[in-house]
Amino acid sequence: MLSQAHDVGAPSLLDALRTGTALLHVALEKRMPFFSERLDADWYQRLLQAYHGFYAPMEAALYASARIPNGFDAASRVKTPTLLSDLHALGLNDAAIHALPYCTALPRLDTPAACLGTLYVLEGATLGGQVLRREMARRLGIDADNGGAFLDVYGAETGRRWKDFLDYLGNQALDAKARQRAVDAARSTFSCFERWLDSQEVLL
Repeated sequence: MLSQAHDVGAPSLLDALRTGTALLHVALEKRMPFFSERLDADWYQRLLQAYHGFYAPMEAALYASARIPNGFDAASRVKTPTLLSDLHALGLNDAAIHALPYCTALPRLDTPAACLGTLYVLEGATLGGQVLRREMARRLGIDADNGGAFLDVYGAETGRRWKDFLDYLGNQALDAKARQRAVDAARSTFSCFERWLDSQEVLL
């Protein structure tokens, strides 16, 4: 539950999330194929389809939960529409996209703290997007207009939006149990995402 009092000497929510997810983050990053010499246009499309198969149900569950603490601007941060646009740009029509598999093993979003943990992972994933898009442009000729908009979804606003999100996290008064729920949800989000990408055979 959300608490009005911070525990004296306890790590901040951000510190707890960073520490609690660091190993999972590094492990998943090592398996991403963006910088693999074997990555081609077909693999890239399958990767984006897999991303859509996770983000679409994940964001739907998050925003339907009605448990995200006040102050989060979901309308400007939802990423599924950008993925849809990219898949259309890659040649998929609505019927083909609708027929794609969707992840059903999602993290539990049964508390506001759990929502915060999942949002930390989804927002953190936007960092480094400009590097990824430059690499895909160099390697595959993919840019924001032909299937690469999601890679750098916030563009030049990435740094400011991340800072705004950190400010939002910093304004959440969570007790120790709630902080742990946030960390557990963040870890679960990483694990669910990796298992899903693995099942779609798009990881190294």
